[in-house]
Amino acid sequence: MARQLRAEQTRATIITAAADLFDRHGYESTSLSDIVDHAQVTKGALYFHFAAKEDLAHAILELQANASRQVVSEMESRGYSSLEALMRATFGIARLSVEDPVPRAGLRLATADVPVRPPLRHPFTEWLEFAGRKLGGAVRESDLHPDTDVGAVAHSLVCFFVGTRVAGRSLEPVGRLPRRVAEMWHLMIRGLVPVHRRPRYLTLAAQLERETRPV
Repeated sequence: MARQLRAEQTRATIITAAADLFDRHGYESTSLSDIVDHAQVTKGALYFHFAAKEDLAHAILELQANASRQVVSEMESRGYSSLEALMRATFGIARLSVEDPVPRAGLRLATADVPVRPPLRHPFTEWLEFAGRKLGGAVRESDLHPDTDVGAVAHSLVCFFVGTRVAGRSLEPVGRLPRRVAEMWHLMIRGLVPVHRRPRYLTLAAQLERETRPV
């Protein structure tokens, strides 16, 4: 049992070290030797758990997907309006990126040339489906204009959210991400939400930014 626990701890250490390097330097620029040095493990320990760098990337993508699904599931179970659930989910995923290098690296890997192996689905596909469901619900709940093109808005939202992190990676610290997500929502709310419903959601965006911002 102790040996199994040590093996699990070593695997977690390797994943965290790889995630940190993938996020800071990119997948292509990080070697297995870099990961061994950063994790302070032997090459044998790394190869015991991962046969190739691609296997490490896949493990990180899987962890990131599971963490994002947990956020989405929690928001869908709480009885929020569709638009509030969507807003809270984006800030929840942003919080993951701020607090943990693994989901942060998963987001970067999802934009790199790293194949997503079945049964894992590409995170952007899942986010598009979730955003589409919630935006469609928001139209039915009269929180969005009735002529909203749900598919186009869902695509723009996911690209906006991902692009905020990709562009910001080299321009500003990750702790700035909640502010950027709030700015994204301010723009979308003013363009999509009927005037009499905007104050509720603009206030919510400001509240979620404060709750997500690192202390």
